[in-house]
Amino acid sequence: MTQTEPAQPKATHFQPHIQGLRAIAVVLVVLYHFWPGRLSGGYIGVDIFFVISGFLITGQLARELDRSGRISLPSFWAKRARRLLPASLLVLLFGVIVTLFILPLSSLVSSLKEIVASAFYVENWSLAAGSVDYLASHDATVAQHYWSLSVEEQFYIIWPLLLLGATWLAVKFFSKRRWIPMIGIVALVTVVSLVLSIAYTHTNPSEAFFVTFTRGWEFGVGGILALLPRLRPRRVWLSNLLGFAGILIILVTAYRYNQDTQFPGTAAILPVIGAALVIVSERRAHWFDAAGLLSLRPVRFIGDISYSVYLWHWPLIIIAPYIPGWGLDGINRVALVIASFVLGWLTKRFVEDPVRKWRFFSARKPRVTYAFVVAGMAVIALAAGSVFAVQNPKYAAAASELASISANPPACFGALASDSCVNAKLANAVIPDAGFGNADEPGHDNCFVQLNDSAVVACHFGSKAKDAPRVALIGDSHAYQYIEVMIALADKNGWALTTYLKGACPWNTTPIGGPSIAFTDSCSAWLANLKTTLAAAPKYDAIVVGALHDTPYVTSSSNPEQQIATGFENAWQQAKGAPIVAMVDNPDFLTDPNKCLRLSPAKDCTEARSDVLPKLDPLKTAADSVGAAEVDLTDKYCDASKCYSVIGGANVYRDQDHLTVTWTMTLRSFIGDAVTQTLDKYAKASLE
Repeated sequence: MTQTEPAQPKATHFQPHIQGLRAIAVVLVVLYHFWPGRLSGGYIGVDIFFVISGFLITGQLARELDRSGRISLPSFWAKRARRLLPASLLVLLFGVIVTLFILPLSSLVSSLKEIVASAFYVENWSLAAGSVDYLASHDATVAQHYWSLSVEEQFYIIWPLLLLGATWLAVKFFSKRRWIPMIGIVALVTVVSLVLSIAYTHTNPSEAFFVTFTRGWEFGVGGILALLPRLRPRRVWLSNLLGFAGILIILVTAYRYNQDTQFPGTAAILPVIGAALVIVSERRAHWFDAAGLLSLRPVRFIGDISYSVYLWHWPLIIIAPYIPGWGLDGINRVALVIASFVLGWLTKRFVEDPVRKWRFFSARKPRVTYAFVVAGMAVIALAAGSVFAVQNPKYAAAASELASISANPPACFGALASDSCVNAKLANAVIPDAGFGNADEPGHDNCFVQLNDSAVVACHFGSKAKDAPRVALIGDSHAYQYIEVMIALADKNGWALTTYLKGACPWNTTPIGGPSIAFTDSCSAWLANLKTTLAAAPKYDAIVVGALHDTPYVTSSSNPEQQIATGFENAWQQAKGAPIVAMVDNPDFLTDPNKCLRLSPAKDCTEARSDVLPKLDPLKTAADSVGAAEVDLTDKYCDASKCYSVIGGANVYRDQDHLTVTWTMTLRSFIGDAVTQTLDKYAKASLE
């Protein structure tokens, strides 16, 4: 035996480099979820898991067929249940507990619904039915990541039945070449699923991401590798070539893919090929060979705990923003990543392995395992139902209060409160409730372009009369937070309102920095498209602009503040002389005040004025420079020393810097007066 031609793998069929591939997959997913801007395509780690599962499970079933001529379905399913469900149900129970004690009240229904769907492994279909866009920003629950586990469990049910069907065909028609129908059926299912994935991703991308039939081909690719051992390279050099090529493909796609990538469809082919190349590259002679690196003990350790790490990391991300003193900034993310791996190791050691090896289950008939599986699922459903019963009255009361206030606000509510206008009934009110504050966000999210999208979306509201005053709302999320106010004003005053809004992308010619090249490029492209759109549109009678004051810009001058302000001025020149109404930015709290409000009275949830107000808002500087109208409501938020999170009974913030719709609606008169005066001034000037 030479170093270039090592011995065949041992009969255990354990291939350590596959554990290394698991490690790559889970690290990609974790990094993507914690830093989506840094590794925008890390979601392909799930596809790698699917290929691995297809390879391992098909190999296991094929060996059983080869050995005994049959597949013991009850035994197979019981083993899968003992391997996967204990840790899964543990984390779901944790999700029920945090829904009760940590998560905001507004998440009650969605969280419990998805926890129950995950307990019964239909979460992927639940998300597909709700048309959730996994790659876009939305209110995720602690159980959303169970969609991939649901797909896997469905595969474990369907796949052995498929192979049994192939075995029946083999016995009946291919007695001398019994593997032909098995390989043929797996290949056929793989091709059909791939075609469906491509077609469905093109027509229904949100649903295609989750549904089982668009993912089946990824398992099928792994299955084909298991059924065709001759695909393995015989030489170490070729194994290395394939292995390193596979790793490179995986890493490049993880870096280059992003939210705009139509996925799975054809885009999933590359990471699947990468995973397949790594799987077949099992031969090694040195530690630095492709399979050797993936078989190193630290890498294998991460692969060993990858399942539990995957289970734990997502709930930690979801609950972090709601824990006082915590969040997802800076070192907190690193600490949560470490916590994910520690919890993953503890769960592997004290839950996964003991239950899987426990003779109470393994030495008994499969029905004993099934009984405990049903009991475990029932416990989760019962726990979720109990939490709903306890919390639903509070949920209903908070929702009813918010709806009532929106329809008929009391006197001196919110921004209308002043020294001369005080409503004693609102002295201790917090509306919306701190548990509902984060959910009190603008609607019309189809009008808000997401981070890596560059298409300009123009939404139209208000009057359709040809002579109606034409008003535009342009900017980032700090402009979008006023969309409901602007719609209400347009309806009341007969304006024709058009909105152009994109997350984290102010209307400014100074380039922005950001977490990824894809993000900054999409902002630049959106701004270029906006310039073209405005050039082609008739001139507006007034344009309302808003922007986060501390957006990270890329500046090159010795006076960056002035460069940013000049960038606003240059952008406004694209408006063909339309008058500008600048919304001076609101105070930016150090952390989400709703965390504080859930535990403390409003008087204790304030911030020092000097800590939350910008020393210089470049939007205001630009407005001052060109003589634009300004809406500066700083004194509505702050007194001489403090800025408040609850004003006149209104909960001001839905997170640390974005405003609740309830609060912004109390600003209607102030914003409306500024826009009306601008329109009147512009109309008068046009007549002169």
